[in-house]
Amino acid sequence: MRFTGTSDYVATEELQMAVNAAICLQKPLLIKGEPGTGKTMLAEQISAGLGLELIQWHIKSTTRAQQGLYEYDAVSRLRDSQLGDPKVHDISNYILKGKLWQAFEADKQVVLLIDEIDKADIEFPNDLLLELDKMEFYVYETRSIVKARTRPIVIITSNNEKELPDAFLRRCFFHFIKFPDAVTMEKIVAVHFPDIKKELLAQAMDIFFDVRKVPGLKKRPSTSELIDWLKLLMADDIPEEVLKNQDVKSAIPPLYGALLKNEQDVHLLEKIAFMHRAKR
Repeated sequence: MRFTGTSDYVATEELQMAVNAAICLQKPLLIKGEPGTGKTMLAEQISAGLGLELIQWHIKSTTRAQQGLYEYDAVSRLRDSQLGDPKVHDISNYILKGKLWQAFEADKQVVLLIDEIDKADIEFPNDLLLELDKMEFYVYETRSIVKARTRPIVIITSNNEKELPDAFLRRCFFHFIKFPDAVTMEKIVAVHFPDIKKELLAQAMDIFFDVRKVPGLKKRPSTSELIDWLKLLMADDIPEEVLKNQDVKSAIPPLYGALLKNEQDVHLLEKIAFMHRAKR
């Protein structure tokens, strides 16, 4: 079982090696990289490429590790006991299975995505050490152990908002998705827009990478922003001449709202363009 990318996802050789190494070692694959570099999509494409079911656990700031295992619905059991419902005698009726439990009990191997793990509390990764290492956990209410029938392929993403514990990192295979170079980016664009005009793509790519090079940007545009921008340029049928030889130092790009996501960066480009025109 080897991952080689899919027709919908351009995976570099380094990324393919990282995925296959994690599968071989039977360790979670910890993926970091700039927002918009396809970290979450990677799990979806591994699922599609290997023909495996995908179970997604999207982490929020309020998410607790226990929720990934199971939750005991004591409120529903109390209500049912007041109503005289006979199912209250079986506590398992009130155990709500989490994403890890679903992955563990699957008949076939699945891909388990733990998305943006750094959003949760700093103790969150530590609380999953044993479960991800031993692939089992104890259910106190039923006094039973849940063991994985088949070890899932675990993909964990992080935007590096928090430092992850060393003990957690030791249990993972790590890969940082580098921002695509121009050649790789053209391949990615070709997946989304196979019929895009070469001249339009060339001009847009030059502007895109020039914007990313502007010092002081709060948020540099990512791959997803480029795709959105190109979609707008094509939809509005912007002629290549509008983009040709345009310098971000003299004018901000047309439809810049797809590339820039906050007023600070817009003001920065406007200021640079104004200063450049004033020097002429």
